[in-house]
Amino acid sequence: MAGLTPLANKRRRRANLSAWAMSVDLVCISLAFVIASLFRAGEIDLDQVGRILLCTLPIYLGIALNNQSHHVKILLNGFKSAWRAGTAFAFSAAAMLLIAFFMKIGEDFSRLLFGFGTVFALILLTVWRNLLVRIGRRYLGESPFANLCIYDQVPRNTLSGEGSIDASAFGLSSPYPSDPVAVSNLAHVAQGMDRVIVHCQPAHRMQWASMLRSLDVPSEIVTPELTDLHPLGISHRSGQASLLLSGGPMPWTHRALKRAFDLAVTLPVMPILLPFLGIVALMVKLDSPGPAFFRQERIGLGNRKFHILKFRTMRVEATDANGDRSAARDDDRITRLGRILRQTSIDELPQFLNVLTGCMSIVGPRPHAMGSRAEDALFWDIDDRYWHRHSVKPGLTGLAQIRGYRGATEMKLDLTNRLQSDLEYIAEWSLLTDVRIILQTFSVLFHKNAF
Repeated sequence: MAGLTPLANKRRRRANLSAWAMSVDLVCISLAFVIASLFRAGEIDLDQVGRILLCTLPIYLGIALNNQSHHVKILLNGFKSAWRAGTAFAFSAAAMLLIAFFMKIGEDFSRLLFGFGTVFALILLTVWRNLLVRIGRRYLGESPFANLCIYDQVPRNTLSGEGSIDASAFGLSSPYPSDPVAVSNLAHVAQGMDRVIVHCQPAHRMQWASMLRSLDVPSEIVTPELTDLHPLGISHRSGQASLLLSGGPMPWTHRALKRAFDLAVTLPVMPILLPFLGIVALMVKLDSPGPAFFRQERIGLGNRKFHILKFRTMRVEATDANGDRSAARDDDRITRLGRILRQTSIDELPQFLNVLTGCMSIVGPRPHAMGSRAEDALFWDIDDRYWHRHSVKPGLTGLAQIRGYRGATEMKLDLTNRLQSDLEYIAEWSLLTDVRIILQTFSVLFHKNAF
């Protein structure tokens, strides 16, 4: 079993990485207040700095442990890692201020030192956590988890990764519970693993299932014939197993939270946005004859149609109500002003009104016209999962957009890349994801495919 030792050691390595993250977090916070003291007074005020750290560090640790700031999945994602650590420290700083207020000890420490220290700590934590992503990926290898894939008389999948073995090489070919040697071999192979995944012939699944149930490690058996059904999970009905194929809409709590977030973002910007929309609308009218706005049927929530609102960027006689023809880089239908509006994404701003009416969300899959095509094939003919992306409201921006998947869908791959991103967004939705996508959208507003 020596060949599996590096894989089994990943659990220890994850613990080490979390411990390093926690330790350096505390160093960063301590260093921040030392720097703040030097910045304010030109010397290290050990009394003030020590008093602040004595109160702040334990609170930070408690909050960071509670929000899983040091979990390996978080540590390997730069944005999430910095956000969780920054949030934990912000709350601990706020708690420190409340303690100082209620205990009337505000005069015992410098507010200026505390303010500078807080800012420096947030900066140092952000830099450190983003640096840790690179360190962690090198330290943990291809995957942070020890997932052991056992192949029993079936071809090995090239996507299995580093934890892939042939059952016969470890004395595990079609093991039986009545064979103590096979039971012992499987127990030793599984020791230290995070998960055991078995690939075997259908005829051997029952005996493998019996063996896997004896392990103290999460285990599963791959069933390739179910792949095309894209099940979300397993359920039970009338004493029989059934495949869960649709999760339905988001839970009402998530929907309410997402809607509240949409309104919290949209309502404050409307007083500034409406005058700007009026100015752009006037410019569109002056640039070419026709209405300032363009309304088009798009596919929305639950595959129900709605009318999206945009600034008109094409000549009226050349507009395409069904979206049968995608805009090209040198499209002769686009007006002079329309080209600028498209390149800057300003033509999409009227969709904030769609958000207000509830037809759209700030973040979600971009809505497509019914006639949209790639390689002259309708989107749903390319991939029948296309309809699944409409289980949430369409959005002004989305995961596909920040990944650079925007513009004309000339190739089928253009559609599948966007679809995969949309389905990933739906499966892993969180309010933090929406915030991250909004922030990253600003970096792709001016994109080579915006035309």
